[in-house]
Amino acid sequence: MASAPSSSLRARIDTGTYADANDVLAALINTASLDTQDRSAISDTAAGLVRAIRNTTAPGLMEVFLAEYGLSTDEGVALMCLAEALLRVPDADTMDALIEDKIAPSDWGRHMGHSTSTMVNASTWALMLTGRVLDDAQPGPVRHLRAAIKRLGEPVIRTAVARAMKEMGRQFVLGEDIKGAMKRAAGMEAKGFTYSYDMLGEAARTESDARRYHLSYSDAISSIARGCTHDDIRKNPGISVKLSALHPRYEVAQEAAVMTDLVPRLRALCLLAKSAGMGLNVDAEEADRLGLSLDVINAVMGEPALAGWDGFGIVVQAYGPRAGAVIDTLYDMAQTHNRRIMVRLVKGAYWDTEIKRAQVMGVDAFPVFTRKAATDVSYIANARKLLGMTDRIYPQFATHNAHTVAAVLHMGQDKEAYEFQRLHGMGETLHNIVLKEHGSRCRIYAPVGAHKDLLAYLVRRLLENGANSSFVNQIVDEDVAPEEVAADPFTKLDDLIPVIPTGTEIFHPLRANARGFDLHHTPTLTAIEEARTPFAHAKWDAAPLVAGGGTGGTPQQVRNPAGLASPGTVRPATPADVAKALDAATPWSVSLEERCTTLLRAADIYEERYGEIFALLTREAGKGLPDCVAELREAVDFLRYYAAQATNPPPAGIFTCISPWNFPLAIFLGQISAALAAGNAVLAKPAEQTPLIAHLAVQILHEAGVPLTALQLLPGGGDVGAALTSDARVGGVAFTGSTATARRIRAAMADHCAPGTPLIAETGGLNAMIVDSTALPEQAVQAVIESAFQSAGQRCSALRCLYVQEDIAAPFLKMLTGAMQSLTLGDPWHLSTDIGPVIDEAARKGIADHIATARSEGRVIAELQTPDSGTYIAPTILRVKGISDLEREIFGPVLHFTTFKSHELDRVIDAINGTGYGLTFGLHTRIDDRVQHVSERITAGNIYINRNQIGAIVGSQPFGGEGLSGTGPKAGGPNYLPRFSAPDLAETSPAWDSAGTLPDIPTHEPRIIDTISLPGPTGESNRLSTLPRPEILCLGPTGDTAETQRRAVEALGGVAVTATGAIATEALTSGPDYGGVLWWGDVDTARAYEQALAKRTGPIIPLMRGLPDTARVRLERHVCVDTTASGGNAALLGASA
Repeated sequence: MASAPSSSLRARIDTGTYADANDVLAALINTASLDTQDRSAISDTAAGLVRAIRNTTAPGLMEVFLAEYGLSTDEGVALMCLAEALLRVPDADTMDALIEDKIAPSDWGRHMGHSTSTMVNASTWALMLTGRVLDDAQPGPVRHLRAAIKRLGEPVIRTAVARAMKEMGRQFVLGEDIKGAMKRAAGMEAKGFTYSYDMLGEAARTESDARRYHLSYSDAISSIARGCTHDDIRKNPGISVKLSALHPRYEVAQEAAVMTDLVPRLRALCLLAKSAGMGLNVDAEEADRLGLSLDVINAVMGEPALAGWDGFGIVVQAYGPRAGAVIDTLYDMAQTHNRRIMVRLVKGAYWDTEIKRAQVMGVDAFPVFTRKAATDVSYIANARKLLGMTDRIYPQFATHNAHTVAAVLHMGQDKEAYEFQRLHGMGETLHNIVLKEHGSRCRIYAPVGAHKDLLAYLVRRLLENGANSSFVNQIVDEDVAPEEVAADPFTKLDDLIPVIPTGTEIFHPLRANARGFDLHHTPTLTAIEEARTPFAHAKWDAAPLVAGGGTGGTPQQVRNPAGLASPGTVRPATPADVAKALDAATPWSVSLEERCTTLLRAADIYEERYGEIFALLTREAGKGLPDCVAELREAVDFLRYYAAQATNPPPAGIFTCISPWNFPLAIFLGQISAALAAGNAVLAKPAEQTPLIAHLAVQILHEAGVPLTALQLLPGGGDVGAALTSDARVGGVAFTGSTATARRIRAAMADHCAPGTPLIAETGGLNAMIVDSTALPEQAVQAVIESAFQSAGQRCSALRCLYVQEDIAAPFLKMLTGAMQSLTLGDPWHLSTDIGPVIDEAARKGIADHIATARSEGRVIAELQTPDSGTYIAPTILRVKGISDLEREIFGPVLHFTTFKSHELDRVIDAINGTGYGLTFGLHTRIDDRVQHVSERITAGNIYINRNQIGAIVGSQPFGGEGLSGTGPKAGGPNYLPRFSAPDLAETSPAWDSAGTLPDIPTHEPRIIDTISLPGPTGESNRLSTLPRPEILCLGPTGDTAETQRRAVEALGGVAVTATGAIATEALTSGPDYGGVLWWGDVDTARAYEQALAKRTGPIIPLMRGLPDTARVRLERHVCVDTTASGGNAALLGASA
């Protein structure tokens, strides 16, 4: 855990992270202390400012641009996406594809002539022409002519659009380097403005990034020092720095490293700034880092050598309910250290990110206000607070909003005591008027850096100001009255606006979301530590839980993969225990309502006992705290989802559930809860390595009310699993594990179970990701690190083979290896640990041998040091020619890296599909057409766009693969539960009167049958599609029966081929890879067909002895797109009015 959080500033400030917004607003209104008369005067002044801005001959370019291309227009979003990506794309092919993707579909003509700005109209004209050239939709000769122009014109178009993007960048970035920026700043300085320079660049991903940013800041301070000619530091230019740029792991989990490494870096910059006589502002970042940043700031502010320097500045974001508490803390800090400091008050820059993050985590509140009016009120109230603290704080009010400016002018009579700030390229007219008429100070916040570094910065500015409701957008819209633009936000608090669901509400009304745990939140971390500490050295004992009592075999020590003390013992089930369990197993025949109520009760108990569960998952399965949280939440989600989905068809009877060690609670309970919801008797066989968590899980279900006869636990090895899949009384098997084990289970069932007994198998994958040259490198690297190395790579969904476009491969690989080197291996109990152990010595040795082979061949690109004790494998990157080099799945933290040329995308897709596996796939690109093309061609059950490819959410991202990766249906999806009901059994048809041969599978293009959107967090699209499986073979018997079977398949949207005579059983062992086989004849032939199908080496092909269900004839494919990846979430912004 982070050390002594209770004594840190972080602990105090974090208590208000999720404070009730209404309570906070009531206090803020009181703090603002503005009566009706005050507020009316402020609104009148603000309306006057709006009129003055509109009457000026030169409204600011940013205002004009956003009025023309706001987020409410397709063109605005397209421009934002283009600006975000184009300048970092090095190759012409991809640049052309991106331009076509963003420009061609949009209606630029309707913007032509609407704006008074020549630059905006020139851009519109150029983009309109480009769009027409690139639009191939016209029929006949015109289309061919335009196609020819397109071919001839690509370099011209490319150059023109790139120039337009750079020109746009020039409007919002002061200079490409600090010297150029200062030279350009001289004009505004002559008018009385001062500057704060912001060196562009996002968070450091690697230690070398952090060192480079630190050097860049140091050089900039030295350059800016030449312009610091005043004794009054407030009149000199300053610099803004991001703490996330100074440390690659600036996060709560790495608090010790942050305080050790980042504090000296910031202290050194402050000392430089002091010697230059200039201010240094620490920029605000995401809410989860706020408390940590205060600890860093406090440590630096206490540096004795900084005494007498009034230039230490901190940015506070008014959209956070903690803004007032932060200001109070900073004031106390200044008094404690006897300093005068600067505080820049801003509205806030990460709003959509904070909303999505809170929803993803499942917490029941937000760390930011969810409506714009509340943020405006917070700003005014905290401005009042700052104006009352000028003995220690020099307030800096950063705003482009006329009402906010008017409020500050009304409350702050002493114009020497504070200053206004604006962004370069925005709010220029407003602040020119204020400077001239009111004599207040104004500082311009000016980004400095290469235009390609503009990307994330510009997108954030557009997100903040592009919504129709924003002041910047409305200021130049003559249709909006000045009084409306400058309306009093206090009166708007009562307006009805759409409610944004919290993390606990995103799946309403179907079910509650699982309880969330914010692992950056000190009170939550303290509660977790208190809950799990009693179990840090506890011992558990697992044994068979069998109706009538199980004996179990000789007790065996359960191993802790981290090499620490054993968490307990297990007595494996004996053959007698298995026999007794089979005899006693009785379907759970109570009412549907009682079954569901019991499962929901169990879900609540699991959440209540999180401390014990987290401790056991760590000590038995080697899971770090983030994985423990995810595992518990997924398990609870399964219980609630299947309870909500359940209906009441006849159950299958006895269902054997065999689960893996890598998700010993979530998958274990997912299988069991589905089988129980359907009314079955369950025989649960957990993985040999993780019996203790399974024993606890089953005990809780019994405590909740599930009868022992309906749920029995049989821990043990492969012999127990074999016995539970080789009994005629078993009516179904759910299995998650290796493809080889699934085939053995299939063979055992073919020999012993009734023909047609359902087998639900979720098996392995050779999962790939493609990163093209439009991808945001920082985002893609983070996604790769998470996908390949989180959970020590021990996820079915984990990334195994990464394809990076050749044009960006070298810098991308450098960033990736640097990010990997910042990971921490060690005891998973500690929050600071990123990578824990692999499950056991057999797993460790298999992975280590694979790495050793690669090392002997000179293919190791990078690897970390491995701890001496425990079964650890350090994260490793190996070079391969392609995915075909992988002969098997390497189930650990090993990433295989290769490259591709821009024109080879389809070849890469073919290679990935050629493995025969189809579980998960990732794609990072900013080209929408490419998303569509790849999603349609790739054969994988779960496709993830511009995010990591792990962590499927129940009901939002149903999980499961195809081909060698499993039988389907997807767990946590709408088609899963029916498979646990009794399969249909047709009347036996008479035998064929002649022999036949297997029909071929005709080639056909895959077609989507239907697509549904599933619920989930904002800023994310989750769509589940179904398409036909490979042809279902209709074996009759008799032509009429085969024809009936064909019609049944086609009625469900599937495709079928029919036999014309009796098929020899051995033919099915080597025939085509059908999607399934229908046989409604005698049971002996059915068993022979089952046995023949079980001998196949390809995908598992089911035998059906009655009507198929939907998931037997259709594949399910899920596509998850992170829609905040470029362009943000315009719909969400609109809802915050």
